[in-house]
Amino acid sequence: IALALVMLSAALLLGWLSEELGLLPLLLALALQGGFARMVRPRVQAALHGVTGRSRDLFRLAGLLQAIEQETFHAPQLLQLQHELHSGGVAASQRLTELTDLVALLDSTRNTFFALVAPLVLWTTQAGLGVEAWRRRTAEALPRWLAVVGEFEALVSLAGYAYENPHDPFPELLEGEPLLEADELGHPLLPRSLCVRNAVRLNATDRRLLIVSGSNMSGKSTYLRAIGINTVLALAGGVVRAEWMRLTPLAIGATLRIQDSLQAGQSRFLAEITRLKHILERTTEPLPVLYLLDEILHGTNSHDRRIGAEAILRRFLEQRTLGLVTTHDLALTALADRLPGVVNVHFADQLHHGQMIFDYRLRSGVVEHSNALELLRSIGLLPNPSNLSRDPDAPPSL
Repeated sequence: IALALVMLSAALLLGWLSEELGLLPLLLALALQGGFARMVRPRVQAALHGVTGRSRDLFRLAGLLQAIEQETFHAPQLLQLQHELHSGGVAASQRLTELTDLVALLDSTRNTFFALVAPLVLWTTQAGLGVEAWRRRTAEALPRWLAVVGEFEALVSLAGYAYENPHDPFPELLEGEPLLEADELGHPLLPRSLCVRNAVRLNATDRRLLIVSGSNMSGKSTYLRAIGINTVLALAGGVVRAEWMRLTPLAIGATLRIQDSLQAGQSRFLAEITRLKHILERTTEPLPVLYLLDEILHGTNSHDRRIGAEAILRRFLEQRTLGLVTTHDLALTALADRLPGVVNVHFADQLHHGQMIFDYRLRSGVVEHSNALELLRSIGLLPNPSNLSRDPDAPPSL
């Protein structure tokens, strides 16, 4: 209808210019054309919502789809993904090119001179109705195409990491009771020359939970991150930063980098316990859970933290789980004496000529000292012991 109205107006315009027709028929045709555009305006606006100005993005996406369609694959999974880019015998890139052309026509109205002519030929109306028709034909297939692109992006990312790190092995995936073991495990984002590697041993019998104590900056959180990210890589089909690694399928839950929210009116403590509740809920699902809890409940006082942390860890131990918990509260390490499957490990530091030295090596047992006061002194927030008053009547000081 839009095209017919435009052709009618053009014919009447030629008739008026040739003086074969009067002006009134042309004005009536233009009025009819404007009324039609006004009637379908809601449909046109809905069709163009989120599309205007996206021709360049759509062009890139069409090119990416075309590259996947034309590639020669041999792996069954890749062939299946490639097959999903054909719908009704038409390639996804061709369908997307049609949309790209429509949006490019729409974007041409940004030209100042053409913008004066565009309303007379119902340019936006025709483009909008064309996009609407394209959506009717393609709406069901489009989410599948985007999922294929996302899957290829993930596979390419894993393949790229494996290519850049030829010494990183593929893990061994096992069935059975929850298990996570690795030697020389390191964080894949740390340079190899700086990455200090450690082992991890978790199983369903005598090492279900590791309580990791240690001083500030000694490597506790990085150790949890290294375990978490390598587990994700392993279960995604990638290589891992380790000498070797074997594990069973695990769902991962973590409280790393928990933050408060001013907008949500949520404290860090509330954000943490909300995350803990979510992780506990996942323990009722079929897949065993690997939980990584960094400084559990450190946003509250020591009395409540000890009672709350012990209760939460007992609940985790009642389910099919493996886990690691870091803490500065050494009272929590006493759980290893009361609960089976709980093991204490720690990171330590040394004070050498007034400087803190960390080797980032995991050790058995509970850490024997803290470096918090030394760190406070090193930046000048506490006086050095040698500068404190030596008056025998003075009260004991730090």
